[in-house]
Order: sequence, then structure tokens, then C-alpha cells
Amino acid sequence: MSTTETKDVLDVTALEPRMKHPTIFEWFDELKGGEAFIIHNDHDPKPLYYQLLGERGNIFKWEYLAQGPEVWEVKISKLTTTEEESIGEMVAKDFRKAQVFKKYGIDFCCGGKKSISQVCEEKGINPEVVELELNALPDTSAVAQTDFASWDLSFLADYIVNIHHRYVREAIPALYEYTSKIARVHGTNHPELLQVAKHFANVANELGSHMPKEERVLFPFIKQLNEAKQKGEKVAPPAFGSIQNPINMMEMEHEAAGGELEAIRTLTNDFTLPEDACATYQVAFAKLQEFEEDLQRHIHLENNILFPKALEVEKEVL
Repeated sequence: MSTTETKDVLDVTALEPRMKHPTIFEWFDELKGGEAFIIHNDHDPKPLYYQLLGERGNIFKWEYLAQGPEVWEVKISKLTTTEEESIGEMVAKDFRKAQVFKKYGIDFCCGGKKSISQVCEEKGINPEVVELELNALPDTSAVAQTDFASWDLSFLADYIVNIHHRYVREAIPALYEYTSKIARVHGTNHPELLQVAKHFANVANELGSHMPKEERVLFPFIKQLNEAKQKGEKVAPPAFGSIQNPINMMEMEHEAAGGELEAIRTLTNDFTLPEDACATYQVAFAKLQEFEEDLQRHIHLENNILFPKALEVEKEVL
């Protein structure tokens, strides 16, 4: 197979069933680093992604060009020795990998643009150990999971608002009360709780101003871009220029909120309860941990899926 800049296309539908995966693997093995080819299929070839990952490792990039219902096309690129799939891209394809990253204290949402080798070098972790655990996850064809990366952009934006923004607004008042109370009651014996309450107040203020900006400005424009693409129309440039500008601001605010919660986790020794913890103390720590987990998924959906896909659509319709 000769690979060119225009990329060869392998029509998988024309192959005998028993020859489909072997042929795709043959094409992939003949690629040099930085080269790619496109597979054309009549259904989602996602099981191939997991087989390729299991047998070849994290040395390729998987990019959907068309996602059904009748035509599915994926560009498969072989990474160069200096290029790796980012942590965020990996979690966008399989959210179960987030649990492996969390185990090693690896930030997959705000730090999702880094590669495994980069973050492992920073933390002094053996990347081979992390890779082994990632590859040991069972084939997701037998595991129910939500493929957020395949969702329509407008639907994903609405989901973030209706699920995650709503959760934040409902959780903050109770958590503010809990953290303030345990700081007041237990602060003498556990002075770190005073800082916990302060950091949570910072998170509440940050998100309180952050979410309306997404809901009133950024998300509506992303939905406008998405609608224009579906209709084959163009969109006039907005006053803020490229959406990269508000996205940069949103990502900075995500990092600030994530940093406050990371400080809380450090202060509480990973939410470890002391022997004298009362019921409110226990509830506060459980709810703080729940809040952190929800915010991680919330930020992941925006930083690693919604924003990158919106930037690609913008290139097509502006």
C-alpha cells in the first residue's frame, strides 16, 4: 500500500467478513509514523479501535470523519515517536480510563492535553505500568458506556447544562452550609477545615460566574455553528472573533476551579475522616468527593469533547 498526503481509503464493506480486521491491521502496519488511511464502513467500527489498541498499543489516533447512520468513516493515523494521543482524547473515547488516571493522581480534565509520557515524567510514575492498566480494561463491546464523543454538539451542550450545571447549582448551597458548619464546630481541633471552607467558597464563586457565560454566550454560538454545518450554511464571525478566545477563558476558569478542589483533597488527605468526625463531617466529605467527581466529568466533556469539536466545526462554517 502506498500512502499519500490525500490518504488512501479502504472500503471495508467490499471485504469478506473474515478478511476485514486482518486487512485493516495489514494497512496499519505498513504505515510510517505520521501517515494515515481512512476506513469506509456501513456501521460503527468502534470494536476495531479496542482491538487495535489491545494488539498495537497507544500508537495511533482514531478520528471519526462520518458517523452514520449509513456511512461511517474513520481516519486512522500512526503516531510518530514524538507524538502521542493526549490523555483527554483517550478518556473521550473511553471514560473508564479516567479511573486509572485518578488512581495515579493524573488530571484528565484540566490537564487533558498532556500525553501519558509527559504526565508520568512530571509525577515520577512508570508509564508502562499505567499503559498496562489501561490496556487491561475489558473490551467495551461487552460494557455499557455512554459514547459522548459521538453525540451531536447541540445535544451535548444541552446535556452539560441540564445535568452538570444543574447539579452544581443544586449542590453548592448544601455544601456551603456543610463546610461552614464543620469549620465552625471542628475548626479548633482540625484547623485545615477553615481552609477547606475557604477553598469551597472560591469554587462556588468561580462556577457561579462561569456557568452563565457558557449558557448565554459560548454554548448558543456553538449550537449556531452546529446548525449551520447541518444546513450547509456559513456563519458571520462573532464580535469575539474565533471561539478559541472564549474557550481559552473557560479553560482557565476550569483550571482555577479544579485547583481549588485539588487543594481541598490535599488538605483532607483524600477525604480521610478523623476519629471524632460527626455525621455532618461525614456527609460533608462524601458530598465534596461527589462534587469533585461530577466536576471532573463536567470539565472533561467540555475541554476534551465539546470545545475541540466546536473548533473543527468553526473552521468549516466561518
